[in-house]
Amino acid sequence: MAEVVAQTTRLRLREWDEEDEVRFYEVMNRPEVMQHLGGIQSPEEWSAAYQRVVGFQRDFGHTFWIIEERDSGAILGFCGIKRVNAPGAGDLTGKHEIGWRVVPESWGKGIAKEAAIASMDLAFDRFDAPQVIATTVPANAASQGLMKRLGMKRREELDYVDTRFGPELNPTIVFTMDRADWPEARTAALS
Repeated sequence: MAEVVAQTTRLRLREWDEEDEVRFYEVMNRPEVMQHLGGIQSPEEWSAAYQRVVGFQRDFGHTFWIIEERDSGAILGFCGIKRVNAPGAGDLTGKHEIGWRVVPESWGKGIAKEAAIASMDLAFDRFDAPQVIATTVPANAASQGLMKRLGMKRREELDYVDTRFGPELNPTIVFTMDRADWPEARTAALS
């Protein structure tokens, strides 16, 4: 049984179990979800990504956890904290990074925000992060909007080119949240 790391009013964030590799791929590997993430993944590409996700849990105690709806147990996506490992990230490598990916049926319902607040709480309270970063691409306005609603600050000087992708997905743009700023930002995000 996968360990639950956090629960919110509607959601459960939990570690991955063996069945999640296939289940997550089936519900999330869709054009609308993957458009800003390099496109649809082959089973082999997803398997390699899955190994990285579970590797973060093993090596650091945190990762991008499965988001489950508490009432139904349905997988709604993932959200959590991993360590920056993107090629080209430079001095950001190894820092705490929040990320999310949610099924389109849950877009606009506050699911990603609810999961992100719980993940930020864990980053600062359980995993002692001095700062959390978030990254996206210029075209991903929805992700940038959530970063702003969380109170994260745009940090243009930290932007970088992720060498896995071409110009359509670069530069990678960076937002940050410092531990000292999270209590006030959290209160604002909840209102």
